[in-house]
Amino acid sequence: MDSCHFETHLHARVPRVECPEHGIRQTKVPWAEARSRFTLLFERFAIDVLLESDVAGAARVLGISWDEAHGIMERAVQRGLSRRPVRVPPRLGIDEKALSKGHRYATLVNDLERGIVVDVAEGRTKESLYGCLSAFSKDDLAHVEAIAMDMWEPFFSALKDVVSGTEHKVVFDRFHIIGHMNQALDHVRRAENKALRAEGDDRLVGSKYLWLYAAENVPQHRQDEFWSLRRQMNLRTARAWSMKELLRGLWDCPSRSRGQWWWRRWKAWADRCRLPPVRKVAAMIARHLPNVLTYFEHRITNAASESINSVVRLLQKRAFGYRSFPNFRTAILFRCGGLNLYPATHPNVG
Repeated sequence: MDSCHFETHLHARVPRVECPEHGIRQTKVPWAEARSRFTLLFERFAIDVLLESDVAGAARVLGISWDEAHGIMERAVQRGLSRRPVRVPPRLGIDEKALSKGHRYATLVNDLERGIVVDVAEGRTKESLYGCLSAFSKDDLAHVEAIAMDMWEPFFSALKDVVSGTEHKVVFDRFHIIGHMNQALDHVRRAENKALRAEGDDRLVGSKYLWLYAAENVPQHRQDEFWSLRRQMNLRTARAWSMKELLRGLWDCPSRSRGQWWWRRWKAWADRCRLPPVRKVAAMIARHLPNVLTYFEHRITNAASESINSVVRLLQKRAFGYRSFPNFRTAILFRCGGLNLYPATHPNVG
């Protein structure tokens, strides 16, 4: 730490000993950790600065290099992981995040109750999910009560290998399902807008994001415009939006039996709506229906994972992307791992 705003360096010749069994070892000093060029108090301060800034900005404030600042982050994450007890969260969230362009992804396993990241692995394959869960035994994973995830088949297949009773524990997340419906709605809008503009009709121009709002979230200053379009039931886009809003009601049902009744009615409407993108989503949900309806046993969503994803997006934006996956993993666990990052500066204090 600086002294009275003056840069301060501590110079000491640290003793080394030669052990017949372990070779030459350096004596542990009370003011710094092994292989660190910084005192424990400086590292504690540096961690606080890194939590409030990106690595480059923190390095400028601290007067150190980017590599030195990142080294402090890496040591903090290693320290935190070594302190974290091996405890399987009862409710897990599984999600993937694009690492960069070119279909590079990372798999994130999250603790939904605490809103933290359990681990991160490169890729979105069975192997990447195995890697995220490798700290736990099958006996540990048997205590998982529920898992929220999207419908990505490799993840579901991997879970069946390591978590007993997967079929009754996995809940396919409502937000991902509604995301598929929003994509179908946008396909309908683009096709209809193209056809209308060819006839000189610009009704749908500039309305893309209006249709993606839920009914209760339409901005006040655009409500009149939206409801004017919404009442024009000759618009295929308006019908697709209505189908999306009706589907949202599935998760408001009080019981599984009521949810099944709601689903059968909605599926019948979808089959008759003459909107191929909507019918495609309906068929996809039908194939995965048992693990959509497990929601009524566990009542969980992947909302906590989406919140973590927003933090990860901010990290990527600050860093202008990550080319190195280890650096990406370190940044996520540093910010979102719920770890005890600080070095012990006093005896028996972690």
